[in-house]
Amino acid sequence: MPCPRCLSGARKDANWHVFSVLGVNLLLDVKTGGLHELDAVAYDVADAYQGHGSREEVVRRLAAIHGEEAVGEAYDEIDEMVSSGRLSPPFAPDEPYEPSGEVLVKALCLHVAHDCNLRCRYCFGKTGNFGMTRELMPERVARAAIDFLLARSGKRRNLNVDFFGGEPLLNFGVVKSTVEYGRARAERLGKHIDFTLTTNAVLLDDNVARFLTENDMLVVLSLDGRKETHDRMRVAPGGCGSYDVVAPHVRRFVESRAPESYFVRGTYTRANLDFASDVMHLADIGCESISVEPVVGGRDASYGIRASDLDAIGREYERLAALFLERHAQGRGFSFYHFNVDLEGGPCLARRLAGCGAGVDYLAVAPDGNVYPCHQFVGQSEFLMGDVFDGEMDEALAERFRGAHVYTKRGCAECWARFICSGGCHANAYFSSGDILIPEPVACAIQKKRIECALAVQALLRDTRDAAS
Repeated sequence: MPCPRCLSGARKDANWHVFSVLGVNLLLDVKTGGLHELDAVAYDVADAYQGHGSREEVVRRLAAIHGEEAVGEAYDEIDEMVSSGRLSPPFAPDEPYEPSGEVLVKALCLHVAHDCNLRCRYCFGKTGNFGMTRELMPERVARAAIDFLLARSGKRRNLNVDFFGGEPLLNFGVVKSTVEYGRARAERLGKHIDFTLTTNAVLLDDNVARFLTENDMLVVLSLDGRKETHDRMRVAPGGCGSYDVVAPHVRRFVESRAPESYFVRGTYTRANLDFASDVMHLADIGCESISVEPVVGGRDASYGIRASDLDAIGREYERLAALFLERHAQGRGFSFYHFNVDLEGGPCLARRLAGCGAGVDYLAVAPDGNVYPCHQFVGQSEFLMGDVFDGEMDEALAERFRGAHVYTKRGCAECWARFICSGGCHANAYFSSGDILIPEPVACAIQKKRIECALAVQALLRDTRDAAS
């Protein structure tokens, strides 16, 4: 009997993505975000429908597998869904998109420390100094950055500042004074600033934790998972692992916080392609809001993710999805960032097309006050956009980033994941190809696989809720 996948011939630019994960057959309506669960017949018919179109051709191709009557009925049902508008036409073009010419900054990443108390082997920031001088951001620069944000934000009311490094807690005094200054300045202008801090948790003592909680700060905590995983890459200057210091700090902190007020973020490499076990470890020690990402850069290093790892990574995301669902069924659920795909109440169309907003409404500030498109571009002279003191910006560079979106990035306009992925990370693209418009192919493949797993998780959780009701 012939394989239905070989009969499909679905066009690459189709508006439906038909796939199967964890034993569930799904159709994602790319344009609307509608997610439809299919039986075996409808699954093959939907895939063939967008490849061959005519009822006669689809029935002829699939009758030997499912029977002529069943195939015809499935085809007619799908055809009716298209006719009634419940499914997008499979090849309808996207609406034209033109990025807004308005430049309003809504978020800053403040590199308050270009130094670190760890020497993580995979650090894209070159062990914390981003290839620059090891230094801490002076208070005057941090205040100027707040003034810059408030001045460049126009009528935007809600803004965000992320304290980053290196390790920002090495400059905790400036963090505290900047929060106080920012809140007071924003209030006088009728605005509000939410503050975030990303930390390796080495210095996360009770005094720091109290300040972060009292100021309602979102906190991103770096912990890679199991002790052997974490200690392999996240080491102190002398080379010893940091798990025994960091893990107790993280556990104590998350016990006192609501899950939506923090993320525990891990990084996986070629050395732990069984990263689902690291996610489960984080859940076991009490972390309820978890994100684990593939290593950024380092493709030529022994730890760098390669194309040859993709099959194993795909299987591991499916294993993670199964474990995630199992924990939820047991009443021990947790949040995994990449399984939280909101198909109905997510970002507006412009945000789905343009992505993170780096270089446009999201910028990074180095300790000397220089401004870059995002935290990963800091220290790259080609991407110096200006500084926070005179407020003048390189408009040509801003335009370059404004023009980097789904319809200008190579291969994105035809990709089924375009409205969820948003074209991927500009920095990943640049550091792999030298061009922000050429996405990194390994990162793309990983992104698409975990989106499929996320959609399957959403469908299966929905089925569980429907059964319970």
